[in-house]
Amino acid sequence: MKRLYLLLLFQALLGTGRGWAQEAAGKPAEMETDPVILAKIGQWQDLKFGLLMHWGTYSQWGIVESWSLCSEDEDWCRRKSKNYVDYCREYTALKSTFNPVKFDPEKWAAAARYAGMKYVIFTTKHHDGFCMFDTKQTDYRITDPGCPFHTNPKANVALEIFNAFREKGFWTGAYFSKPDWHCNDYWAEEWATPNRNVNYSIAKYPQRWQKYCDFTYNQIKELMNAYGKVDILWLDGGWVDPKNGQDINMPEIAAMARGYQRDLLIVDRTVTGKYENYRTPEQQIPDKLLDYPWETCMTMATSWSYVPGDIYKPTNKIIHMLVDIVCKGGNYLLNIGPSPEGEWADTAYARLREIGNWMSVNGVAIYGSRPVEPYKSGKVCFTQGKDGTVYAIYLAEPGETLMPAAITVNGVKFPKGSSVGLLGSKTFLKWREAPNGSMLITIPAGLRKKPPCSHAWCFMIKK
Repeated sequence: MKRLYLLLLFQALLGTGRGWAQEAAGKPAEMETDPVILAKIGQWQDLKFGLLMHWGTYSQWGIVESWSLCSEDEDWCRRKSKNYVDYCREYTALKSTFNPVKFDPEKWAAAARYAGMKYVIFTTKHHDGFCMFDTKQTDYRITDPGCPFHTNPKANVALEIFNAFREKGFWTGAYFSKPDWHCNDYWAEEWATPNRNVNYSIAKYPQRWQKYCDFTYNQIKELMNAYGKVDILWLDGGWVDPKNGQDINMPEIAAMARGYQRDLLIVDRTVTGKYENYRTPEQQIPDKLLDYPWETCMTMATSWSYVPGDIYKPTNKIIHMLVDIVCKGGNYLLNIGPSPEGEWADTAYARLREIGNWMSVNGVAIYGSRPVEPYKSGKVCFTQGKDGTVYAIYLAEPGETLMPAAITVNGVKFPKGSSVGLLGSKTFLKWREAPNGSMLITIPAGLRKKPPCSHAWCFMIKK
């Protein structure tokens, strides 16, 4: 038991760093071979831009999601001057006051579609165990009579979100936490909870662990069976892993889930292998092209969950991140945390409008594109359409509204007779090869002063 505890503690201390180390480790030995799933991965790679939402009772306190329940001593999840036992009791009691009466998923879906997002991942359950869907496995859920929102026609929040976004043409994805800190078969009340892991010896109490596996299986079954078409099962809590002694039988879960959703993508985050159909570097953009499907998940503000007065990234930075990610072959999953009333901040809506304005001009260089060498050179990023068209995207500095007189493109040779245009403009541009091999694109004065968009300008190079 002592050895098991030390192993679990070591894994816990590795934290998210463990996840990123695995992201950089290359292809795992066991890969997906099902042609249906492989085709779906390719379709997902065409989508490029998605929405993630962290939402739960914790939004009422404006704190980090779930993590303040964990006994790990980290600055980002500290509790404020409260006894731990009392704090946990008060946190759990947030269920009794959670009443997001301004919840309007149709408004969210419309704003996300305008921004050019193509898929949504929603937290059906985070590590704290509070369920934002109508599970029958626990009363710690938004539809329970102990939650004031249960009488609202939209009380089954996950279903309402999935339906509203599907109506707008989105793929839907269920974020689901494999660890459940509210479940007595994961964090058993008989013992202390030293860290994020199961707090008892699975080898000593295998029947109890099996009860937890059944609980997890049944909740995922509910989501796969009763919530319409689900495209992605996005599993979090990578320390629940057979290599860490916590085996929830992913082959059985995957077989069941795909029995209901044949082409379901499964993202068993940081575990690597057959059930991590794509990887998810968190709050980071890789420095180079990766040799597997991937998606950067990142907050639009500073926090995953709602924080009053949170600071949102500038539109310029978000668009540049999107371009940087796409030019390296990834997707961008951008998170917004709804308020306890069920609203997004006005700033979030403003960012989505501005991103949508840019995407309406330049989306052809983003959707369905694939990387092309040299991927990125200085302030210019490159993508390639399936028809062979190369796009060179110049990343404008914040406040840079006057286009340069000429754009220097390094690392890409324009074949003789190529035509060069600027997306959003019908003007064909002159270009020439410099003595050093660079390509120089000349921008007419009128176009320089009135570019078709802000933040980044995309040049189309056709043979």
